[in-house]
Amino acid sequence: MSQSLLIITGHSQGIGRAVLEYYLAQENFQILAISRTEIDIESPNLKQFCIDLSDLDVLENQLNNIFPDGDFEKIILFNNAGWIGVIKPIGKLGPKEMRIQTNVNLLGPMYLTNAFIHQYKNSRAEKIVCNVSSGAASRPVSGWSGYCSTKAALSMFTMVAAEENKSDNFHFFSLAPGIVDTGMQDEIRSSNDSDFPELQKFKEFKEEGKLSSPAEVAEKIAYLFENPNLFEDVIQDVRNF
Repeated sequence: MSQSLLIITGHSQGIGRAVLEYYLAQENFQILAISRTEIDIESPNLKQFCIDLSDLDVLENQLNNIFPDGDFEKIILFNNAGWIGVIKPIGKLGPKEMRIQTNVNLLGPMYLTNAFIHQYKNSRAEKIVCNVSSGAASRPVSGWSGYCSTKAALSMFTMVAAEENKSDNFHFFSLAPGIVDTGMQDEIRSSNDSDFPELQKFKEFKEEGKLSSPAEVAEKIAYLFENPNLFEDVIQDVRNF
């Protein structure tokens, strides 16, 4: 059986954990998973890297170890890790938190995407780069300046990568996962309504059962990865397929 490779960030919880579990059930996939903490799963097809994506020096030093050589049928980079950040209006934000959020949401995925293209540009494998975006990348949300900005920047970075690599068997996606029942939603609901005017709306999403489960979203993401030729546009939203 020909082997494929999945490289995933933020696999310890939420959407990342659900995608990890989906692909652990696929015997033809090797998985390299990057997160701040190692999870208690043993599989011959899984290798974990304990890397905090906010520490770019550590990430840079590990890049040569993350992307293996091999004759793979398909190679996927799924930049899933992200942080909603401190939910406060501009003027009340701390420089440290702003820097961490930019590193995790934008610069970390940029580093990994750049290294991925460098490593596999000449590979005959089908190559997919999927950077997790958000609906907030295309609309201003009070209290989410860092999140909106980093996701918007990552979407543009992904579109440029797609423009530059049209003829090398690459697919690039900036994917909004919708509103998912994860720890990030817990963080959003625990914010202060004076800092986040849309707080009540997000509480109602939970109360009214409008949140998707991570497993449901993982299946949609897997469909995208299995059928990339059906999706011509870089900007995608799981709620549309």
